[in-house]
Amino acid sequence: MRQSLRLYLPAWAQDWLEIIVPALQITLIILCAWLLQYLLRRLVRRAGDHYQVADELVVPLKGFIRWSIAAATALLVLERLGVSATVLWTAFTGFATVGAVAFFAAWSVLSNLFCALLIFTARPFRIGDHIEVLDTAEKPGAVGRVVDINLLYTTLEEHGAPPGHAAWLQIPNALIFQRVVRRFRAEPPPAVKPTEGAALPDAVAPAPLPEAPRAV
Repeated sequence: MRQSLRLYLPAWAQDWLEIIVPALQITLIILCAWLLQYLLRRLVRRAGDHYQVADELVVPLKGFIRWSIAAATALLVLERLGVSATVLWTAFTGFATVGAVAFFAAWSVLSNLFCALLIFTARPFRIGDHIEVLDTAEKPGAVGRVVDINLLYTTLEEHGAPPGHAAWLQIPNALIFQRVVRRFRAEPPPAVKPTEGAALPDAVAPAPLPEAPRAV
């Protein structure tokens, strides 16, 4: 390629040939990466609209595509700049080792992220549903209306709280898959609890027995 360019370039540009060729290659790599990212993101968006996939699942997938293409593009650009493959492989293995250590260190966070993807795909409940998260079917648990589902928490609006004193319950997504989830078709009835300090009704006194007849 460089020999063919020397035939067409003027004499003053011969000294810049070592810079022009890598610059053209880097520009071509960046343009191809941008075009590939645009086509894949558009394909994912159309597939999501066609199959009615939740935005909470489409957005992380787009981010994965963007960062994967960016990493591959950076490696190719560094190779065009003269960085040897041995240096790139050493850097990659070092980052992979650090990533593996960070993976085990942040396992609880990653488990919540994975469970969030399961919630978005399996749809055990949706925003607006009334659910109860409990340890077993016999013990009462957290009851409320689902108001938000993000990558870490599922937020419930506490049920049965007094007006103006409603609390928000943030339950980790991984905890939901470890508990029994009761889903109500409508708003659950308020729990009936005895009022503390209420007086118990007086016991009804037994009726007096009739007097025995006196002997004459």
